[in-house]
Amino acid sequence: MIVVLLGPPGCGKGTQGERLAAALKVPKISTGDVIRAAMKNGTPLGLQAKAFYDRGDLVPDTLIMDIIRETLAAPEQARGVVLDGVVRTTPQAEGLNGVLTELGRKVDLVLLFEIADEELVGRLSARVVCEACQSPFMGRQPGERHADCLKDPKGTLVRRKDDEPEAIRNRLTVYGVQTAPVIGWYREHGANMKSIAALGTVDGVTALVNAAAGVA
Repeated sequence: MIVVLLGPPGCGKGTQGERLAAALKVPKISTGDVIRAAMKNGTPLGLQAKAFYDRGDLVPDTLIMDIIRETLAAPEQARGVVLDGVVRTTPQAEGLNGVLTELGRKVDLVLLFEIADEELVGRLSARVVCEACQSPFMGRQPGERHADCLKDPKGTLVRRKDDEPEAIRNRLTVYGVQTAPVIGWYREHGANMKSIAALGTVDGVTALVNAAAGVA
């Protein structure tokens, strides 16, 4: 089974993707994961990607999809894969479709995590991290100490700039502009798309995800 995860930042799809991958006994991969692995392994495609990174340029979609193709063709992905953050724009959806067609495969399920913007703003702006080790915390305040920090026993909790409410709203606006067409593209192409209400407990959302994916 090949599953594509869609959803706004902070909706929990990363956590749920890990759980779903474990339940399906398949890998979970993201664009960043496969690019970093290709660069670390020094593959020809990885070296091309590194050249863009070293210049501070974005890796083009065509090269990203070549790396995705190489990854999906590996034996480890033969049983399937959960794709998190691989499809963020319509060209990427089209590119992934082309890659899978070449491999004689297809997207079996698209899971769309849905949650109100203001719920996400409240959720993400409540997150702080240890300035020293970057461990995340919920329900604590900037300026508190992370007593168990392994890097600095006086580690201070801070809110990252991209977790400030206005920054979060900007990220959600970008997501809406980029991803709304992706949702439409998959619907137009007859994808098996199921919506997940990304509210409630982590275990509660996992139950919805497993039911959508047919996991017992």
